[in-house]
Amino acid sequence: MSRAGEAGTARASRPAAPPRTAAPQAADVVLAVDGGGSKTDVVAVALDGSIVGHARGPGSNPQTRGWELAGPILDDVRGRVVRSLGGARILTTHVYLAGLDLHDELVAAEAALAHWADDGGAPDVLDNDLFALLRAGTLSPDAAAVVCGTGINALAVRADGETSRFPAIGDVSGDWGGGAYLGNRALWHAARAEDGRGPATALEAAVPAALGLDTVRAVTEGIHFGRLDPGVVNRLCPVLFAVAGAGDAVAAGVVARQAEEIVLLAAVALERLGLGGSAAVPVPVVLGGGVLAARHPLLVDAVVDGLAARVPGAVPTWVTVPPVLGAGFAALESVGAGAAALERYRAAVLSQEFASTTSLIR
Repeated sequence: MSRAGEAGTARASRPAAPPRTAAPQAADVVLAVDGGGSKTDVVAVALDGSIVGHARGPGSNPQTRGWELAGPILDDVRGRVVRSLGGARILTTHVYLAGLDLHDELVAAEAALAHWADDGGAPDVLDNDLFALLRAGTLSPDAAAVVCGTGINALAVRADGETSRFPAIGDVSGDWGGGAYLGNRALWHAARAEDGRGPATALEAAVPAALGLDTVRAVTEGIHFGRLDPGVVNRLCPVLFAVAGAGDAVAAGVVARQAEEIVLLAAVALERLGLGGSAAVPVPVVLGGGVLAARHPLLVDAVVDGLAARVPGAVPTWVTVPPVLGAGFAALESVGAGAAALERYRAAVLSQEFASTTSLIR
């Protein structure tokens, strides 16, 4: 398996899977898997870059769902694609999942997916989904990536194979931000505004309205007594940005704090590897995940300004395409696919036809 090591800096044991020993044939495919906090994409790609199979399912982050839930989701989505291939040979499988941040998590993932060898091959590359995001945004051997989606995480890579990573396991590892966290902050500030413990904010009205309720108290009691799924806080992240964009100081302060954290993650990851310190040596900082991909002006401006001040060499690179694009690129490159195949695959992922097939398949 290709692994970059634990949090901190480490040398990747193998940056990409080698091609299979058998000579590639026209009907051969590669399999690319991207599993995040909110969705899982699996694509089968022919060696010419055309997509011959695609399925989507719910999020498969094993860190938050556990393998007892994440495993069946991955098996189901992958199985639908494999069964559609009509016996085509899978040359290689690249799997990138959110929540694979520590060595023990990678070992557990290997064990959980080893049975894929029975019908096409266990993963040749298995690592954090940040690597897929990174490859979707840049070819540079020196780069950083920050994902701010359901959660938040970052890494940096250097041309000699060294990587810089974080544990990314929540409050206990010092994390701050992500869509779920921001939604929670929106509710927190709304509750304190309603009962007088905090400053007035338009979140007091906007939060319950977004959930079809009249008061923040109704929201908190609904969550407490199980009338509302705790996951409804995820729906409050867009509310936070809308209120911030309308000029609310409290909401804008939360957005500013998120921008600071994104900049800090990129800066620290790059500094550990001695990168990004000079404007004369540009280093891409790939930015993706649902919160960043939304490109809200307040967040974009703060991140760009913050990177310019903290990391002179940083070149912000926004990725709004599905991260499975990067997973497919890596899989195709590992079996020797050329530039034309990569561009064909890019066009296929960006096509309306691909987008129209990405609703959850039940």
